[in-house]
Amino acid sequence: MSIHSTLCAGEERGFMAGYLETLALLERLHRLLLDVIKDEFERVGILDINAVQALLLFNIGENEVTAGELKSRGYYQGSNVSYNLKKLVETGYMHHQRCEIDRRAVRVRLTEKGRRIRAIVSDLFARHADGLMERQVMSFEGLEDITRSLRRMERYWTDQIRYIY
Repeated sequence: MSIHSTLCAGEERGFMAGYLETLALLERLHRLLLDVIKDEFERVGILDINAVQALLLFNIGENEVTAGELKSRGYYQGSNVSYNLKKLVETGYMHHQRCEIDRRAVRVRLTEKGRRIRAIVSDLFARHADGLMERQVMSFEGLEDITRSLRRMERYWTDQIRYIY
């Protein structure tokens, strides 16, 4: 069933406007998240890592992964994953080792230095979660509603990539 068959023209324009506003908000929120992380690292005097790399370390956590797994697990969506992994290894935030089975693949994991960065990001997120609740910016139920809606959108977009029709 198409949007044309379920909504009148005015509702259709309203839905499209809302959809475009949501897309713009998602993009702004992602950039803002990176700015928040960057500011935190500047505040604590860590300047040899960027926000994308810090978020990558946070998402990897205690896992040992390949670059391909980073994308398939949803930890990283950037096209320059190899560049960031190389930089993180060079700066001592990650260990890397060739896979025994597939010598082309490299497995990476956090070093102690990388785990310290992860802890800084984790503490930042914990402070934000506390602040959102204390200031009643968002309730747990509201957060669940947003997450549920975003997961549905994620599934829809994933289906668009896999099953183009």
